[in-house]
This record gives sequence, structure tokens and C-alpha cells, in this order.
Amino acid sequence: MKLTTLTALVASIEEGSLRGAARRVGVSQPALTKMLRELEVELGTTLLERTSRGVLPTAQGKVLYEHAVNVGKELGAAVDTINQLGGRMVGELTVGAVPLAVMLLMPETLRTFGREFPAVRLRVTEELYIAQLQRLRKGEVDVAVGGVPDDLSRGEFVVEPLMTTRMVVVVRKAHPLARATSLQDLAAAKWVYTGATPQSGYARTLFEQHGLKAPSGGATVNSTLALLSLLSTGDFVGLMPQQIAEHPLAKHFLSIVPVAERGLDLQVAAMLRRESEVLPAVRHFIAHLHRAAYHHTREARPAGE
Repeated sequence: MKLTTLTALVASIEEGSLRGAARRVGVSQPALTKMLRELEVELGTTLLERTSRGVLPTAQGKVLYEHAVNVGKELGAAVDTINQLGGRMVGELTVGAVPLAVMLLMPETLRTFGREFPAVRLRVTEELYIAQLQRLRKGEVDVAVGGVPDDLSRGEFVVEPLMTTRMVVVVRKAHPLARATSLQDLAAAKWVYTGATPQSGYARTLFEQHGLKAPSGGATVNSTLALLSLLSTGDFVGLMPQQIAEHPLAKHFLSIVPVAERGLDLQVAAMLRRESEVLPAVRHFIAHLHRAAYHHTREARPAGE
């Protein structure tokens, strides 16, 4: 099985037509058709169905496509690693980051890293809740930047602490509970949980940390926009990093509730898969993250400290 034929299959499925696939691969359509036919003969099965609208993968074609895509990613990563070990800083770096990191760390990190390594393509995807770290486990991102869950497997991941934040209770301006003085006052409120389920939310951790029963979840969201929308326009209560709640984009719509209990302290870190080969570009990126975190922490520190 040749890599060129696998590339032809991937292109055909993703383009949905042999003409588009041939153009993408850089060969004639007859040549592409021959490559695909050779692959089908080699495997003894049909991989593509020809229709009036183009081509569709068969069940067997889908299986081979998924593996071919993974092979392409692995080979691409190998080429990047070889180049970078040889001193050529090229390739692509994908980062998954929580909104706090996107707001406070990424602008400076991308500026300084991009200036030093302009040939490395950076992709940053925002992740509201990364406790399960699924994208990192699957290899869809090279680095995850966010809060470190209490149940994080340190044997599975390498953790590089960057900064700390505090999750505070927030509501919309003029909310009936805006002046609540204890978590107990908020126990019956409609809470917005961030994450896959209310059982994994930070609000549950905060209440249990203070010996209280976790409130019922009024809604569960997994996007920054949904969280801000629900909190700023409804009667929901939620948790948010203090730096975001006090940011000019949010503070005109949200209020921090002055409860007596301390907010939930959260360590923000860069996380890597322990078993994976760490690209030199990743190591440099984390160094720039540390730099950005240091400067932010120093600037945020009150005068005289």
C-alpha cells in the first residue's frame, strides 16, 4: 500500500469528486482513478461509490480513510520533528486554551513566539472546560492551557504551572441576589454549570469545598458565549475567573457577588501528553507562555508588593 494512493483516497473523500481530488493531488483525473483502482484491487474491496453528485466512501472506505488521515498526521509530525531537531523551526502547532488564557496569555505569547519563529503556524482553539482533556488525549492539540483538575492523572500528563486565578460568583447587574453574602443564600438559585455535566462543574467543587450541598444546575454550557449570555441576561448564577468578570468587556453587564466564602482557587497550567514526543517548537512555546504569565502576574500585582 503506497502513501500516494492513500493520499488519493483521502483527497477523493474530502473533495467529494474525482476531479477535485485530482486537482488537489496534482495529477490527471485518469491517473487518480488508476491509483484508486489499484488500491481497491490490492484490498479486494470497493472503497468509493460513484454517484451523479460525485463519490462517497463505502463502509470499508471510511475505515481506511480514518487510518490514512492518522497516518498523514503522524508522518507530518515526524517531518516537523526532524526539521526542528535539525534547527529548522517549521511546522504547525495547535493549542487548546480556556478563555482566561486566550484573554490574558495568548496575545503576548503569540506576539513574541511568532516574532521568534515566524515559520511555525499556530492554531489556537478556545476550550471553555478542559477537565477531561479529551482533545489532548486524542492528539488533536499539542498543548492544552487551562485549569488543572484535581483528578488529573499526573502519570498521563506533564503539567507546567503558569499562574493562578480565582473563580468568583457572578450574576447580571441588578440581579436579586447580587448582594448575597454567603453561598447558602445562593443554594436555591439557578446555577449555570460549565462542562460536560453538572457533576464535573466548578460550582459543585466550590460548594463542597465549604461543606455545602451543591446546587441544582439550571443550565449546563460549554461555550464562553453561552455562559456570558445566560449570566448577563437571565437570573442565573455562575462561576467565572475573576480577571474575566472584571474585564471591561464583562464588568458593565456582570457583578461579582460578595459572598463571605473564598472563591475557588484554580491553577492555570500548560499540559502535554507524557508519552508523546515533545516538539522543540512546543518547548519554545511553553517558554513564551511562562514569560507572558510572569509579565501578567507582575503587572497585576498591587503597588508595593
